[in-house]
Amino acid sequence: MIRVVETSATSPEDALAVLHRSLDARLRPEGAAGLVLTALAGRLRRRERVVLGRAAVAARRWGGWTSMSMDFARPVGGARQVAATARLFDVTTSHVGVDNPASLLEFAAMVGSAIGAAPDQLDFLRDRLNREARAAAGVEVPKRQYNRQFRALQRLAAKAERLNGEQDKRRLTLTARAGFVADISLERFRADPDAGCFVAYYTARRKVRRQFTLAGRNNPYDEVADMLFRRCVANPSTDWPMVALAYAPPDVVGRLTDAERGTLLGRWSAVMRATADRLARVWAVSHFDRATMVVRKGDDSSTWNLLCGAYNSARAGWLSCLAASGATAALDVECPGKAMMLIAADLAAWHRTTGGLHPDVGVSTRLPLPWDVLAGRGRCTRADVEAACAEAGVDPEKGGWTAPRAPGAVAVFTPTPELVHGVSVVDPMWALVLRTAGVFSGKPTRASATAVVAEGVPAQVVASDLPSRPISDGQSGSM
Repeated sequence: MIRVVETSATSPEDALAVLHRSLDARLRPEGAAGLVLTALAGRLRRRERVVLGRAAVAARRWGGWTSMSMDFARPVGGARQVAATARLFDVTTSHVGVDNPASLLEFAAMVGSAIGAAPDQLDFLRDRLNREARAAAGVEVPKRQYNRQFRALQRLAAKAERLNGEQDKRRLTLTARAGFVADISLERFRADPDAGCFVAYYTARRKVRRQFTLAGRNNPYDEVADMLFRRCVANPSTDWPMVALAYAPPDVVGRLTDAERGTLLGRWSAVMRATADRLARVWAVSHFDRATMVVRKGDDSSTWNLLCGAYNSARAGWLSCLAASGATAALDVECPGKAMMLIAADLAAWHRTTGGLHPDVGVSTRLPLPWDVLAGRGRCTRADVEAACAEAGVDPEKGGWTAPRAPGAVAVFTPTPELVHGVSVVDPMWALVLRTAGVFSGKPTRASATAVVAEGVPAQVVASDLPSRPISDGQSGSM
C-alpha cells in the first residue's frame, strides 16, 4: 500500500531522534534533508539552508506519498511459536524475548526438560522417547500430548535458527549499505549534531535502491553530503570515529588515533572473513558460471548478492584502514580479490550491446576465489592482482583492487525515484499499479491490478489503466 512519508519534527531534539532511528531503516535522502534543517535550525548559514532546502522540497512531491518501503525487511519474531509452546506446556512466557534467538532456545530448553527433550536433540524418529523411556524419565503425559509437545519444541527450535539467519542477513545488509552505523547510540549521536546529521544523510544516500541502468550507481556523496561534511571539518570537536563508522576514506580514517584505526581495521577484517566463509558455503552448493556471473534459473541471487555486497564493503573499509595506517605492504603477502555479484540475463545482454560485461569479471576469473585466499586454501598477492588487472585492462588502484577507490566528483542531488524492479516510473501510484501487476518482474502480468487504485487515490498522483500493446495472437498484453 502507498503510505504517507512522515518526516516532520517539532524541535531539533525530535529531529535528531528521528534521524538516529533512520540509521537502522531506509529514510529517503530528501526526508533526511528536511530533518537536518530542523535539527540544525539556527546554526546554518544561508547557503547551507539553500542547499538543504533544495533537497528537502523533493520530499513533498505527490503530497509526501511514496510506494517505496521506508525500511529493510525485519525478521518476524517467534511470538507465535512461543505462544503455542506455552499453551501445550502450561507455562508463562513473560521472560521470553521473542525476537531473540538465544532466548527462544533457552525457553525451549527450559520447557523441554519436562519431557526429556533438548533443543539440539529433536529428531522425531531418533530422539523421541518411547513408552519405556518416558516412564524412566518420569514423563507422565499421554503419548499424544507428548508428541504434540515434542513437535512444538521442534518448531520453536527451527524458528530460532531461521530467525538467527534472517537477523544475520539484515545486519549484513546494513553493513553493506551503511557500515557500522547501527551501533551508534542516541546519546553519542546527539552529542555531535553536525557529525550525526552527516552520517544520517550520507547513509540515506547509500541506501537508495539501484536503478536498472548501465551507468553504474550514483555517487552517494552529493552536494548535500559535501556541505554537511565540510561542517564536520570546520568543527574542531567532531566525533571522527563516529563519522568513520559510516564514511571511511583514508583522509577520515587518518584523523583517528592509532588505537581507533586498529579497532576499525579489525572490525572490517572480521566482517570480511566471516562473510567470506558464508560465500564459500553458498559457492560450494551452487553452479554459478564464474566466467559471466549471469544468473540462471534456480540461483539464489538475493542471498549471493547480499553476501557479495557485505564482503566488498568490508574489503573497501579494510583497504582504507590499511592505506590510512601506512600498512599497505601487507597486500604484498595477501590481497584477496573482490566478490562478483550475479547479474540479470537481460542486463548482461544490454551490457554486451555496449561492449561486454564489466571488466572486473575478467579480473576475478584470473584470480583465486577470495574466500579460498582468506581461508588459506589459495594464495593471492598484490603482484597477482596487478597482473590480472593488466590482462583485463583495468587500473588496479583506480578500480579498487589494490587501493581504496579515489573519491568521485561530488554528485548533484537528485530526488529518490519511484522504482519497480529497478525501473523508474512516473509517480508512486503508478509504481504501485505496475508492481501489483507484476510488470518488469519477468513473470506474466495481472491485468486486474488496476483494482488497487479503485479507492483512496491521492489527488496529487497520476493514475490510469495499465498500458497495453498488441501481441502475436491478436490479444493485448500489459507492458
